[in-house]
Amino acid sequence: MDRALRANVITKSGKAVETAGDIDTLLLDKTGTITIGNRKATKFHTAPGVDEHAFVEACLLASLSDETPEGKSIVELGRESGMRMRNLNTTGARMIKFTAETKCSGVDLSDGTQIRKGAFDAIRRIAEKAGNTFPKEVEETIAAISGNGGTPLVVCVNQRVTGVIELQDIIKPGIQERFERLRKMGVKTVMVTGDNPLTAKYIAEKAGVDDFIAEAKPEDKMEYIRREQEAGKLVAMMGDGTNDAPALAQANVGVAMNSGTQAAKEAGNMVDLDNDPTKLIEIVEIGKQLLMTRGTLTTFSIANDVAKYFAIVPALFMVAIPELAALNIMGLHSPESAILSAVIFNAIIIPILIPLALKGVQYKPIGASALLRRNLLIYGLGGVIVPFIGIKLIDLVVSLFF
Repeated sequence: MDRALRANVITKSGKAVETAGDIDTLLLDKTGTITIGNRKATKFHTAPGVDEHAFVEACLLASLSDETPEGKSIVELGRESGMRMRNLNTTGARMIKFTAETKCSGVDLSDGTQIRKGAFDAIRRIAEKAGNTFPKEVEETIAAISGNGGTPLVVCVNQRVTGVIELQDIIKPGIQERFERLRKMGVKTVMVTGDNPLTAKYIAEKAGVDDFIAEAKPEDKMEYIRREQEAGKLVAMMGDGTNDAPALAQANVGVAMNSGTQAAKEAGNMVDLDNDPTKLIEIVEIGKQLLMTRGTLTTFSIANDVAKYFAIVPALFMVAIPELAALNIMGLHSPESAILSAVIFNAIIIPILIPLALKGVQYKPIGASALLRRNLLIYGLGGVIVPFIGIKLIDLVVSLFF
């Protein structure tokens, strides 16, 4: 828990940190974790027969009260296109906020005009419900934007599709290397995004994640976590909203952002004070280092105990059983000096191991089998050799008093 706190993460139990070291699947949000998060509008694509000026005006009207980076970038792109903001009449307008359920936002103007912008499937449902067709040309534009890693934001006015706003995001530098480190640890990474499958697949391949959940709703995260757990895997995820709370509670390790809702913080078993979604990767590394340190010390201790028995048992019983004298390869002075040397060796070796336990063994993202071989070679073999040398040296000193 102290190590997690050094990374600015408050944990509710030490078990949560230990579990983080054993996780098999890691769920990460795309925006702000894999990508920089400030998606920007880069181009307006009008539907056939739609006036470009009217389309841009509709996009701006739907975005004037949108405080998200995407909404602000749409307004900025409109200005760059030559749109005069003072010409937009929003008197009496009612803003429609984005929700995970509707997957769209917009505005209802005072003259009854309804403008919506959102995900492809959400706007298509609105248009088709009103009896309007979804233009094939717009579908082709959406496919082209998605195939290039962009996010298409479809716009409709009075339930008629008028065009698409192209949003582009940037993958964080070095994120591929971090996912490769997780892969070497045996952790499966899963990207969660509200983007359509084409965009999600492009970003997933570029970032190097193992799987993705596209057009994700809160229940989709929950269902994915359950499936992984039913397969016998431990799952970690991060979240910050009330709609993330059920999935955070379901996950074996749930990390809530400090800026998130109270429900999210209550549901998770860790809180990240830095509000950094990539902190999950650091938490996994902390947990793995703790488990590796424990395994290292256990390997050394077992080997150490076995070596001590072979070192002192022959010397201890060779008086009663002379045949054991042949096994006294260390040539210990007497049974008394052998026992005393072993006790003194224990008294010395335990304090020496305390700094190693506190600092931890240097962590390397290698597989479990490679880690086992490394532990056996360094700490297993070391645990066997050190007692023979230590007890013999102590015996030489102790024998002077017998």
